[in-house]
Amino acid sequence: MANATDFVIAGNDEHGIDPPTYGKRTPIMPYINRSFYENEFNYPTKNYFLAHAARVNFGTFDVKPEKQDMSITTRVNRVNSRGISLVVTFAYNATVNERFNGYGGLEVFWSAQNVQSARSRTLANAVYNRTSQNGYVRGNGVLTLSNVGMLSSVRVPATLIEAGFMTNFNEAKLMVDPDYQQLIGRLSVQGVCDYLGVPYYTVEQTNFPTLRSGSRGTSVSYLQFRLLNYGYFISGDGVFGPATLNAVKKFQIDNSLVADGIVGRNTWAKINNLNPTGVTLRRGSRGVETYYLQQKLLSKLYPVSVDGIFGPATEAQVRAFQSENALTVDGIVGRNTWAKVATIGGGRSL
Repeated sequence: MANATDFVIAGNDEHGIDPPTYGKRTPIMPYINRSFYENEFNYPTKNYFLAHAARVNFGTFDVKPEKQDMSITTRVNRVNSRGISLVVTFAYNATVNERFNGYGGLEVFWSAQNVQSARSRTLANAVYNRTSQNGYVRGNGVLTLSNVGMLSSVRVPATLIEAGFMTNFNEAKLMVDPDYQQLIGRLSVQGVCDYLGVPYYTVEQTNFPTLRSGSRGTSVSYLQFRLLNYGYFISGDGVFGPATLNAVKKFQIDNSLVADGIVGRNTWAKINNLNPTGVTLRRGSRGVETYYLQQKLLSKLYPVSVDGIFGPATEAQVRAFQSENALTVDGIVGRNTWAKVATIGGGRSL
């Protein structure tokens, strides 16, 4: 088997969210009266991908850490100017269609124009073999694309994942589901491991070292990309510097931890958030479990702000969810409410 430390894996997210790239959005979603923009899926899924790549000891490179869109030329140059082993791009099939339709599915692409086209095709197949087994969106196959710079102009093996269709109502809801985002990111890493002959292991099998100011390496990169997914905007550069220290302290405060800036067992447990449904939530709760609850409610089309604070607006939507799912309407998220809200998919109907 090869060693993950011998490779540098690049992740790229298509389009932007601050501001949103024009046209790359769903039709207006009912109940919440707004569209989901494509980068609301692409950006967090790329971060999950890079986090899990770092966790299994790959070197990582974030092609587009900015939240705004960047030109293809800029992104291609960033890849070609570094010692990158391969690049994976995350996308969702976009449209300016104002109506939902029934077509959907996951597709993985490569380009015959890439200077390493044969390896790109093998990479695409390896990633598709994993991501098509997601259990929620059917696989449509491995396809080719021409004149797409992040596939054709980079000088390394490259693939692009379209993880669903924005005009498919159920797949549109999955765009903002954190479990689907993480699933696609993780499965993509498994596909990369298959392609490179590198062993993959789970979060539960991972030994997370204590990190503090001055730490460096793949564990720091993993920490940084996970913090990005909780809304703390920092660089995933693998260096535990002042910005990462401040983000860790803020995360600890937000999760009622000792705010010492040291990432030990308790902070890692909150970062990984492996059992959010084991915590009963009610008005006044805050932290990663509340953040996750709000993400799940939004994916099921209950209009909430995802801020990690269980205030009156979140309580109102919990009560609405309970009422519509034959649960006791008390605004408290316990075992029975978690059992329904934590599922991938479902939610309000079209």
